[in-house]
Amino acid sequence: MSDLPALGWDATLASAYRPFDRADAVPARVLRADRGVCTVLAADGVHRASLAGSLLIGAAADPAGLPCSGDWVVLRRWPDRRLTIEIVLPRRTALIRRTADKDSTGQVLAANMDTVAVVEPMHPTPDDARVERLLALAWESGAQPVIVLSKSDTARHPQAIARQLGELAPGVRVLPASVRTGAGLPELRELVAPGRTLALLGRSGAGKSTLVNALAGTEVMGVQEIRRADGKGRHTTAYRNMVLIPGGGAVIDTPGIRGVGLLETAAGLDRAFADVAELAGHCRFGDCRHDGEPGCAVESALADGTLVPRRLESWRKLQREVAVESGRRAERLAGAAGPDRRRPRR
Repeated sequence: MSDLPALGWDATLASAYRPFDRADAVPARVLRADRGVCTVLAADGVHRASLAGSLLIGAAADPAGLPCSGDWVVLRRWPDRRLTIEIVLPRRTALIRRTADKDSTGQVLAANMDTVAVVEPMHPTPDDARVERLLALAWESGAQPVIVLSKSDTARHPQAIARQLGELAPGVRVLPASVRTGAGLPELRELVAPGRTLALLGRSGAGKSTLVNALAGTEVMGVQEIRRADGKGRHTTAYRNMVLIPGGGAVIDTPGIRGVGLLETAAGLDRAFADVAELAGHCRFGDCRHDGEPGCAVESALADGTLVPRRLESWRKLQREVAVESGRRAERLAGAAGPDRRRPRR
């Protein structure tokens, strides 16, 4: 028997499930989502379930409505022993990135996590711009972000690197971690305590699957060697998977991300660049573009060294990207609605 409360089942979820409670239905949590079928965990164990027609129809208009790892769902048992997922219960949090197509649709990477760990390896060197981008995604999810600097045993001064990166992440905890030395693992285990879910986000070769194995106490995710020259490797995890932690909660491993597009993440950007947003709030003009206007607090910070040019340019780049994708999404939704073909009254 599975302990659903240890996975985060609480009074709020029970209330959301109550309208669908019937003799042939049970609540379950999605461990893995494949094309048209999911692996789910219910109170009586693990099952494979297909998607109800209503879910598939809804996904045609909004693919983000499909179940993903971490979702709580209504599982229906049929007389012929078939199992179908009928409803995805409301998500508390959701990690959503923009898909690679031109329609500016969203792909849900994980749901109902309490913490999102941006995993960045210390070797060969952390990529500040990538961390900033992933932090914006993490903040937008509604969960609490944390930065995990993996493979800290490869650095001579890991704490110094952590302090330096922490300056780019206001309000975010930075944890150097090493599976070899055990550094940072006690702190990570706190994030997968009973009732809590941790999602890992980072590029291929960052060490996410190795961290999952360490937290689980056994090899549940495959790992591969990476190139020594640049620290990169092929995608080890090709799917999103939620792993149960013995005596604890769960961790969601996501595929290595070569590039992650932002979608409707204005609030996440403000949190990821809280220092820049605060400076912009002190500009003389509310519509200041920070490009030669008088009384610009952002340019003053650049002049006195409080703000470095690279960080401002990173903020501007992501702001432009979000604006473009928001416009595309608005056009797509307007096109889906179609023109008003009603005839005028006579």
